[in-house]
Amino acid sequence: MKLKDAVVLITGANRGIGLAFAQEALARGARKVYAAARNPSQITLAGVIPVKLDVTSAEDVTAAARACQDVTLVVNNAGIARLGGLQSPETHDSARTHFETNVMGVLRMMQAFAPILKSNGGGAFINVLSVASWINSGAMTAYGVSKAAAWSLTNGLRNELKPQHTQVLGLHVGFVDTDLTKGLDVPKASPQSVVQQAFDALEAGLSEVLADECSRTIKQGLTATPPVYI
Repeated sequence: MKLKDAVVLITGANRGIGLAFAQEALARGARKVYAAARNPSQITLAGVIPVKLDVTSAEDVTAAARACQDVTLVVNNAGIARLGGLQSPETHDSARTHFETNVMGVLRMMQAFAPILKSNGGGAFINVLSVASWINSGAMTAYGVSKAAAWSLTNGLRNELKPQHTQVLGLHVGFVDTDLTKGLDVPKASPQSVVQQAFDALEAGLSEVLADECSRTIKQGLTATPPVYI
């Protein structure tokens, strides 16, 4: 689908990749951009419509869907990432917290907005995923488990939504230069570069985009011997 004249809703749009999505949507001629955040007073970008939306709240998601009936593109960007391994005493609580935002939040949004996209001609979802969908050997393993589930969710709903002509694009990327990675001494992609590649892929009708060298290398390594995730 094309961004020109689209009506876009972006979750977690107050900063980082979400803010870059909002800026780029406006630059590409979107007719309307809903910028969603838990605290809409944090939305300061001119030209967007702030929306109160916590994706862990079924009530917020329902209210957003009721208020934004003209949406043609939903960017599921809101997510959390916290440090911690899978053997620590806090793992159960951490996993629940990650899943509630990174998996169930995406599911709530897609269930709520799929009928709206259908009524508006099909439209599209962009789901912000991660190289952690494929590898899980770092310091944020509960996050990795949730992103692997979000990738599977994306793939499943892509197939379910094909009959209504809704495009579902999975966005994979490694480290991005945002508040989330502040202090990490690793190569980082800029939010603007990631978003531009995502929108280019959307407009080309693709189902997946690998937005940096890290994601491209790791995707290739999935079929190596031994595979990269071992």
